[in-house]
Amino acid sequence: MLLQRLSLCARLCSGPKILQTFSRTVSQGKMPLARAHGKSFGHRSELRQAKRIVVKLGSAVVTRGDECGLALGRLASIVEQVAVLQNQGREMMIVTSGAVAFGKQRLRHEILLSQSVRQALHSGQNQLKDMSLPVLEARACAAAGQSGLMALYEAMFTQYSTCTAQILVTNLDFHDDQKRRNLNSTLHELLRMNIVPIINTNDAVVPPPEPNSDLQGVISIKDNDSLAARLAVEMKADLLIVLSDVEGLYDSPPGTDDAKLLDTFYPGDQQSITYGTKSRVGIGGMEAKVKAALWALQGGTSVVIANGTHPKVTGHVITDIVEGKKVGTFFSEVKPAGPTVEQQTEMARTAGRLLAGLDPEQRSEIICAVADLLTEKKDEILSANKKDMELAINAGRMSAPMLKRLSLSPAKLNSLAIGLRQIAVSSQDSVGRVLRRTRVANNLELEQITVPIGVLLVIFESRPDCLPQVSALAIASGNALLLKGGKEAANTNRILHELAQEALAIHGVKDAIQLVSTREEVEDLCRLEKQIDLIIPRGSSQLVRDIQRAAKGIPVLGHSEGICHVYVDHEASIDKVIKIVRDSKCDYPAACNAMETLLVHRDILRTPLFDQIIDMLRTEHVKIHAGPRFASYLTFSPSEVKSLRTEYGDLECCIEVVDSMQEAVDHIHKYGSSHTDVIVTENEETAEQFLQQLDSACVFWNASSRFADGYRFGLGAEVGISTARIHARGPVGLEGLLTTKWVLRGDGHTAADFSESGSMTYLHENLPVAHSLPGKRTSN
Repeated sequence: MLLQRLSLCARLCSGPKILQTFSRTVSQGKMPLARAHGKSFGHRSELRQAKRIVVKLGSAVVTRGDECGLALGRLASIVEQVAVLQNQGREMMIVTSGAVAFGKQRLRHEILLSQSVRQALHSGQNQLKDMSLPVLEARACAAAGQSGLMALYEAMFTQYSTCTAQILVTNLDFHDDQKRRNLNSTLHELLRMNIVPIINTNDAVVPPPEPNSDLQGVISIKDNDSLAARLAVEMKADLLIVLSDVEGLYDSPPGTDDAKLLDTFYPGDQQSITYGTKSRVGIGGMEAKVKAALWALQGGTSVVIANGTHPKVTGHVITDIVEGKKVGTFFSEVKPAGPTVEQQTEMARTAGRLLAGLDPEQRSEIICAVADLLTEKKDEILSANKKDMELAINAGRMSAPMLKRLSLSPAKLNSLAIGLRQIAVSSQDSVGRVLRRTRVANNLELEQITVPIGVLLVIFESRPDCLPQVSALAIASGNALLLKGGKEAANTNRILHELAQEALAIHGVKDAIQLVSTREEVEDLCRLEKQIDLIIPRGSSQLVRDIQRAAKGIPVLGHSEGICHVYVDHEASIDKVIKIVRDSKCDYPAACNAMETLLVHRDILRTPLFDQIIDMLRTEHVKIHAGPRFASYLTFSPSEVKSLRTEYGDLECCIEVVDSMQEAVDHIHKYGSSHTDVIVTENEETAEQFLQQLDSACVFWNASSRFADGYRFGLGAEVGISTARIHARGPVGLEGLLTTKWVLRGDGHTAADFSESGSMTYLHENLPVAHSLPGKRTSN
């Protein structure tokens, strides 16, 4: 009879929507494949493969802050996530708390209602204020709340065409072999029919937990943490997600000084953990969760403990965990050989402060040593680069321009070494340079001094020559550096990083530059807002956009797009136009400073100049798209653009017509990306107006847009091009990696000295600025 009812429920709940979702999931290859149980996942990224998942909802997650009633908003978002994963073809189970809280709410309401009626009938209204609620027994609350809790789950899951089933258990159900087999069989049958089992301890009859009552090798069911762990292992689940009211496992009680959230926890590390008090509700606590998690891990189930109450993450915490994102604490038996990325960042910050405190000559010596090593070790570098090139070619996933970026040559290494020596020379007075000195009052001097930004995270794609360039700029500016390169250049990046650390070791600051070689996702790195001060992406506009979206708490120096314009005025020189347009578009069309839109003055249409421009573009195999106004002038026009905000990144460009220089400026402000824009004209007055009115990071007169480059600007190298309006703009070199701080040198002065009743007065006398002040170098 039970199986017949379950089969009917499965047919009702697994209607067309579920079947369509299931078939679509299979056809798209998103459905996780079953795997042999017995070994947990070693890394977060592998959690995407989890097919059978247990989600444990703690009391603090399910109940409201007043401990009386359920947190309906949180429950709704959790149900939605579980339903989404279920419809992907995964097998979901929920271990839930909340029956006691729900029952307490119901019983309080009933008691208040009955008391008010009785007292109104017998004693009059005047004694209503004397009513007091009796102490409610937990078992009675559980009995009153269990049915309502299950009804709520059923109603919520029904909105997603997902069927549920309730199972209540006690510790005895696991100690008795027959009962345990029956429970196992029931759960397997429910999962087979695409039903979500919702499991809870039967709090109406369960005896109080007995301390230290675990059988050898078997965890005793004392709370829902141990229940979830036992079920996960019994059912050979791939993943157990434990949601609580804390972010995860900390090395000391959350909220205490220096408490650090542990991204990953390994068996054997529990001796280094200091546990705090238990949650405001429930009977478990973090110590119970860790014990249950380690037991489940030993049984072959991966575990993540995370926060299920945070309003900003509740709506996607479960799906984020399954996608392998850095959420909560991941329990793993595979301990990496090297430090974690969090540890690397701390090491870099500590060594970076020492680097900033070195003499300028010492930092310059380190950069020159890197340059020398590029030449001395070129055979090893080229050998590693050859391996990367062979792997990339065999994989067949990289375009010709990307392969060109990946490739290194002796000439490229020599050029790199020359550029690094230029940086070494220019770095002599960078850190600790006094920008402003003011005598505020007698014996009270104020200085504004350049200091490093702190810890930089530079993310770059398929361009290993970026590593020594950025490393040299970081050394020159006294910044710590965290590098994340593309895996396609893993071998080259590794040896280049080793050379940088070899040079840094000359003055004992080897750890100031760290290469992230672990399997960290870029999005995870962008969440280290307490450890990283600035992110600099070096790569495609898509990479930059992705990082800007992910890095909500860390500033990003970069540009999301390079929609660069060249405006050809009616007073332009033919020779200059052809040279500038050709170089701007054809020299390196994939570059962010390549021309994407050519604006032409209306008066040069149907002139020899315009014909020569078109002929040149066709000769260079540039595909032309017509802007709306340009298309209206032509009988047979090229394909009209879908958008005037397009970055082609290839031998393609848009041509549009404008009536004046002012209209060109207005067009660029509307459709450009504030990167680099050019005017070609012989009229100096027109050119000056263009240069002054246009609000872009780089504005050129009679010069190619390709000049927007750190080397061409004489910066030695650049970490990227910024279109931001705060801090650095345009190509960012050494100066762009520095900030300032104020230093005040007094003689026992206090703010009261300058109050209305004080005798001292402000002088604000500007003093000469000395660029090299002995003993006044500072670190951030």
